[in-house]
Amino acid sequence: MTLDAPETTWLPAIRKAKGPLYIAIADAIAADIAEGRLPEGARLPPQRALAGTLGIDFTTVSRAYNEARHRGLVEGRVGQGTYVKARRMKGLQPAADGLVDMSMNLPPLFDDAALTMRLWNDIASLQGEHGLDLLMRYQAAGGAPHNRAVGAAWLRPRLGEIPAERVLICAGAQSALLAAVSTLAKPGDTIAAEAIAYPGLRALTTHLGIDLVGVPIDEKGMIPEALEAICKSKKLRALYCNPTLHNPTTATLPLERRKAIAAIARAHDVAVIEDDAYGAIPTDGPPPLASLAPDIVHHIAGLAKCLSPALRIAYLVVPDRQSSIRLEGAIRATSGMAPPFNAAVATRWIEDGTAAEVLAVIRREVTIRQEMVTRLLPRHMVQTDPEAFHLWLHLPSPWTRGDFANRLRASGISVVTSDAFAIGPAPEAVRVGLGAARTHDELHRSLMAIADLLQQSPAASSLVV
Repeated sequence: MTLDAPETTWLPAIRKAKGPLYIAIADAIAADIAEGRLPEGARLPPQRALAGTLGIDFTTVSRAYNEARHRGLVEGRVGQGTYVKARRMKGLQPAADGLVDMSMNLPPLFDDAALTMRLWNDIASLQGEHGLDLLMRYQAAGGAPHNRAVGAAWLRPRLGEIPAERVLICAGAQSALLAAVSTLAKPGDTIAAEAIAYPGLRALTTHLGIDLVGVPIDEKGMIPEALEAICKSKKLRALYCNPTLHNPTTATLPLERRKAIAAIARAHDVAVIEDDAYGAIPTDGPPPLASLAPDIVHHIAGLAKCLSPALRIAYLVVPDRQSSIRLEGAIRATSGMAPPFNAAVATRWIEDGTAAEVLAVIRREVTIRQEMVTRLLPRHMVQTDPEAFHLWLHLPSPWTRGDFANRLRASGISVVTSDAFAIGPAPEAVRVGLGAARTHDELHRSLMAIADLLQQSPAASSLVV
């Protein structure tokens, strides 16, 4: 209810909470500000009046108002009362230096002040729920039991019911990948991956002294027959794959191929590491490999692409309790533990529905950006998916990937050449991230610059004099 007159009353809708009542009242203030029921400048009821209406002690309301003040939600005016503070939230602005770093594959920013405020308010509310323990205590390497259970709930739509003991909390997908690879293979062993694969895997296997062999792919993803041939000629310790909205090609492996790959891996005693970084983005699609072959698949579900890259939280689902014990040891040895504060933030966002709202907004923003791609770039050169926030651009002859990337960089746009992904010969292609542009205008200008460059020849576009 809008408070534009002194006599207008406001009552907090107090949600059932684990923490103190004053925190619940402060949370209600934050929620009503975020949802527009308490606009800027609105006057809150006098503390004694609200205490009497709610039938609680005055000091509880006083502490609640102070908590809201500490969060930057309200301000006290001497002799006048407590008012909702003006929110000086910046809208999305173009990059300050003019460079659009489309080499970064980030979820697109969204211009939703209420949802942004809700994200920050959820973080602030953790104080009342956890107190100082969250900041001053270590947790188990695999994560706190409640965070693991919430992770299992988040994954339920994709993986079905899984026990929390099979879910480990990791400090991001790369940390989960390190734990899985280092547990399944040792220096000198061989693992396989798509011939065009995530650069983080290439860096990790090089660091660990593990051989990496590429499995040929086509427009649908990994080719099962090619994997079968490699399994017959080499002893593989593991197979890495990114079957949904593949990075960088955006291919989604069809169900029949998923079943075939799982059968081949089982027949040759090959463990599977499924990188499901983008698995939460599609509204529909084939089931993850972990739901088809849970006994052999290590499933990595990071939150970077569907919620927040800054959290550095990923859920690693392992086949059984014995695997959980081994992987927890690997996490302890390599990263100690995932940051408990970050894990608590992720849990809070998932439990109160904020994560689902962010995912929905990201999906809507992706649709807008993909429509721009359809309008502005040559379709026969673009490999992408309507639900992906990156694309794989096949370059026309005589362009080479290096020349094309260099010309774009001179225009203030950065992309990634295929060399970063290739296990073997690199095709003439670049990956373009659609989420890095901060505004639609910025993305439009960037895509127009790419389209214009594609129409030129390398010689004609040269800046050398």
